[in-house]
Amino acid sequence: MHTVLPDPRRWRTLPVILLATFMAAFDYMVVNVAAPSLARDLGAGPAALELVVGGYGFTYAAGLVTGGKLGDLFGHRRLFLLGMAGFTAASLLCGLAASAPELIAARLVQGLAAAAMAPQVLALITAAFPAGERPRALAWFGLTISLGGIAGQVLGGALLQADVFGLGWRVIFLVNGPVGVAALAAAARLLPRRAPAARPGLDPVGALALTLALALALVPLVVGREEGWPLWSVLSLAAAVPALAAALAWMRRVAARGGEPLLDLALFASRPLRVGLLVNVAVMAAFGGLMLTTTLLLQGGLGLDAAHAGLVFVPLGAGTMTAALLGRHLAARLGPRALPAGNALGTAGIALLALELHLAGASAGAPLIAAPLALVGLGSGLTMPALTGTVLGGVRPERAGAASGILTTTQQFSTATGVAVLGAVFFSALGHHPTPAGYAGAAEHALWLAALLYAAATALVTRLPRPQAPAAAPVSAPVSAPVTAAAPDTKTPVSA
Repeated sequence: MHTVLPDPRRWRTLPVILLATFMAAFDYMVVNVAAPSLARDLGAGPAALELVVGGYGFTYAAGLVTGGKLGDLFGHRRLFLLGMAGFTAASLLCGLAASAPELIAARLVQGLAAAAMAPQVLALITAAFPAGERPRALAWFGLTISLGGIAGQVLGGALLQADVFGLGWRVIFLVNGPVGVAALAAAARLLPRRAPAARPGLDPVGALALTLALALALVPLVVGREEGWPLWSVLSLAAAVPALAAALAWMRRVAARGGEPLLDLALFASRPLRVGLLVNVAVMAAFGGLMLTTTLLLQGGLGLDAAHAGLVFVPLGAGTMTAALLGRHLAARLGPRALPAGNALGTAGIALLALELHLAGASAGAPLIAAPLALVGLGSGLTMPALTGTVLGGVRPERAGAASGILTTTQQFSTATGVAVLGAVFFSALGHHPTPAGYAGAAEHALWLAALLYAAATALVTRLPRPQAPAAAPVSAPVSAPVTAAAPDTKTPVSA
């Protein structure tokens, strides 16, 4: 039997492909920090700002499944390079935009390009790393998403304050130019050339149907709260369910005829995939709500600016890095209890923050808020990479792109849902005449709901199969890190 040896350059390739993950997460959130400058320099009103922020999130989330499928069909290397090139070019167009409509158009293209390159990262990791090393590579993946999101808030604010070369807000996009070119050159040299096993059709009808269903749900989730949930947003959300059912029915019909549907519905026969997706729904919805309500509290209740509010989330990143250093030993000691233990730790962190707000109210300062966030980071750092590995562990390499697209779409969609639902709870409790104490009380209400979502995830992970202990590998790397969302700026609409 012929044995396929792992790519000897895989650990050198990993930082290159993870740079794409960092860039996608960074640009997902950095525009929030620049919103006041955009409104001043481009005359962008609230509606335009919603599209600048939410447009990227919409095209990114809506295109992930199709992007993953294209990688399976035409090669993950090729799609990664095309996506990175498109993302770099679109970033430059964003930085050169002379008007709000130009910036909106460039952001939409940027989101589509991110949807082309992002699913390839997990697929490339799945294909390049043997089972014993894959948890370590996934740990770096989770840590990169976390750091990218936090950097969007912290580094974005620093770049704006530095006013590099007098570029103002444009620097947050133009910085992607040299970074993207360097990543393209390294990826073209290091990524292995592997021909896809088959070249079936793309199923354009399925792609359009799924995109429409996601659009019917994502658009109102992105802009509905800022618009006061008008009737069209409610009708759109209601129509999303039958539209998704129709899209899935079409894909079943294509598969029954012996064709290749956009989604291989047989993937959902895997119990780890099904349960893992549900866990991701609960965790990412809780995270989206946690980041939104905490940032609203910091900026609206405590009066911090966006850059200083972003710094409060640094302990969350520090918690994930600590988990990355200690997670291997903790996972070995806890065994199958590692996943529920990590989720329980995250639940405790959110509940502790809610309890602090209940007891201290408006007098709860930034340090008091930052401590529970570090606890959440530790818990997520212990859980999320192992969860990602469990979800994708049974997927064949030739289906890794589609499965990665499903997982990432689920995470993005769940984050948007958490922002919408917990944001509605927050603003309903806040009322029309907010005070610092009102902000604390509103955040407390939303955080208790986030804690319940996390507790539900804790119960769900007990239904996952017990993970196998990874084999020892000669290269040392962190073992755990979270998939998190960075905090949005309260002056702008929140992206999906």
